[in-house]
Amino acid sequence: MSKGGFFTTFGQKRDTEKNKIAKKLAKIRFKIMVHSGKGGVGKSTVAANLATSFARQNFAVGLLDLDIHGPNIPKIMGIEEQSLKMNNKGIEPVSFLPNLKVVSIALLLYNREEPVIWRSPMKYGLIQQLIKDVNWGKLDYLIVDMPSGTGDDPLSIINILKQFNGTVIVTTPQELSLLNTKKVIQFALKMNIPVIGLIENMSGMVCPHCNQTVEIFRSGGGEKTAQEFEIPFLGRIPMDPGIVVSTDTGVPFVISQPKSIASDCFGEIAERIRNFIEKDEKILIYAKTIYKEE
Repeated sequence: MSKGGFFTTFGQKRDTEKNKIAKKLAKIRFKIMVHSGKGGVGKSTVAANLATSFARQNFAVGLLDLDIHGPNIPKIMGIEEQSLKMNNKGIEPVSFLPNLKVVSIALLLYNREEPVIWRSPMKYGLIQQLIKDVNWGKLDYLIVDMPSGTGDDPLSIINILKQFNGTVIVTTPQELSLLNTKKVIQFALKMNIPVIGLIENMSGMVCPHCNQTVEIFRSGGGEKTAQEFEIPFLGRIPMDPGIVVSTDTGVPFVISQPKSIASDCFGEIAERIRNFIEKDEKILIYAKTIYKEE
């Protein structure tokens, strides 16, 4: 094959892959990534509980775990013993609720306790497959649990899934977390991804005896950072010992403790996210150009 023939074939294959991704995503109204500047801030827990909150509001939701080196969503959702299956329509997600579907690399691994030690090309191929080959069907929301930071993995995901409607950024009140959060905000802005808002996780602790919120770490740093960058502040989620228990037992906290203060916070934040994207003219216009009614 001549050099020109090789590049023509390569270009045609690349265009075919792009068309497959665009066709798949055309059935999803809003694509939202949940991101953080560093690990350990509860990003996956927030993503899982937000997705569950949307589903409990009777929306059709997909939860895509693309945190390749730390895929914790199956553990949080209690589906870690299940696996993804293939049929003539592609990869079938695992159903957590009738209207909540989940996909994670952890559901593809034979030994889920071994680390994923892959170079970038292998990870890029996997990310592409989990986006273009999954049979999500029609969704109102696709929540994507992103890898932390601003490195190669988030860049690869954004390069493949160009049609993000916005990002929700998770931080904790500590200065170290806020320092990295500022970098992620700037990363999103440079990638031309709308910042839906900032969530301050682990903001105080709910006392199990008096049910009042007690400040253990500082609070308010997330709101101050949001004001600094002129982005919405979506709310605070206090620490609650029940969140640890529910995560370890594989039941999202908003289901196991639906009347708790923290669950109310998750529900309120989900409502603010929905109100933001439903009222933001640029996001709505963009969504209409991508989403295809059938």
